[in-house]
Amino acid sequence: MRISARVDYAVRAALHLAAARQDAPIKAEAIAEAQDIPHKFLEGILNDMRRGGLVTSQRGGNGGYRLAREAGAITVADIIRTVDGPLVSVRGVRPPELSYEGAARPLLPVWIALRANVREILEGVSLADIASGALPREVTGLVEDPEAWDNP
Repeated sequence: MRISARVDYAVRAALHLAAARQDAPIKAEAIAEAQDIPHKFLEGILNDMRRGGLVTSQRGGNGGYRLAREAGAITVADIIRTVDGPLVSVRGVRPPELSYEGAARPLLPVWIALRANVREILEGVSLADIASGALPREVTGLVEDPEAWDNP
């Protein structure tokens, strides 16, 4: 699985909003500077997140962005789907829509299992979990294995 720059920036921007007071919107420029994200690129991402119902925007001198829902109600999976599409696809196709013949027939369950595991992690981690540093046990258990940090 590859995490795109759009996803990385979107999650970081959402975390910045989650850590902020929700009574005042935050300008895109402030998020971009704090997170070292190119401002124009971030504007497009925030617009996608607004259209996807993850953030709201307010115009004017006191304008900016804020989360549309509580941080605990927004998962990493929500953000990925909003800015990049499906969590797992093969050649741009969702695994259940694939079919293989012959020797490749047993490959489909591998893609389905991969998608199920990715969903379990990404749908189980909210912005509030990350912002508080209290990640779910499913995540911390995986990263406690030293081999998880190795690049084979």
